[in-house]
Amino acid sequence: MFLGVSLQLSKQADQISNYLTNLSWREIGRRLANRCLSFVLITLAFLFILWLGKKLIDYSFRHSKRFRGLNVHRLATFHSLTNNIFRYTCLFFYLYAVLELLGIPVGTLVAGAGIFSIALGLGAQGFVSDVVNGIFILTEQQIDVGDTVEIGTIKGTVTALGLRTTQVTSSNGTLNFIPNRNISIVRNFSRNNMVATVDLNLPTGAPLEKITQLIQQENDQLVKQQPNLLEPPQIVGPVTINGQLVFRVLLTAKNGTQNKLASHVLANYLEVLRQNKVTL
Repeated sequence: MFLGVSLQLSKQADQISNYLTNLSWREIGRRLANRCLSFVLITLAFLFILWLGKKLIDYSFRHSKRFRGLNVHRLATFHSLTNNIFRYTCLFFYLYAVLELLGIPVGTLVAGAGIFSIALGLGAQGFVSDVVNGIFILTEQQIDVGDTVEIGTIKGTVTALGLRTTQVTSSNGTLNFIPNRNISIVRNFSRNNMVATVDLNLPTGAPLEKITQLIQQENDQLVKQQPNLLEPPQIVGPVTINGQLVFRVLLTAKNGTQNKLASHVLANYLEVLRQNKVTL
């Protein structure tokens, strides 16, 4: 019995020795070099196609007449989305070419994908949710690139809108990547005219009639000087906020200009009241 096992092991060892002896290391080196060269050429071609495609897309969106009817924000949204889809498509074909180069039968893998369909479906649930929700966001025009929005606890300007994520830049420069499936409630501050509030803190014995007259005179000048002021300022008058007496004025401004306009108007009010010796 032991003699038979020894003979069998000896025979297998001879076969391995003959295989290594007859093995052409030069041929292996040549094939390996060809594979490496092919991989480099495929990668360079992929990078060139990405660069050329981006240039063509950018040129088309800048010069094509078919896009001239879109507003600036909507045009930037479709521009960002087109670049996003183009990158994903190129990446898919690049991976396909690399797998074919490595000798992996992609067709056989695709044909037998039913075996892994359940696991793949579970793993891709988040991605599918991102894509579906991203399509609804685009078709319903909930947000566009350049809009000032608040999504959950994040507020800022939309800088990119893709099928999987939405990028929002906060006022401090932080770039936030938000998966589209997490976008449920969107507060868009860039679609309608905005109302800004200007409050002046007053003592209880303030001369309200004089203050109202001075502010009204200043408002008449502001309407002529401020193109972002869409309506004459609305004087609400004295109100209390947390026990503090304030004199309130409402401003209707173009979206995106309300904060700067409110600061300018408040400075003018303070200067006028100071010149007329009204104590705040």
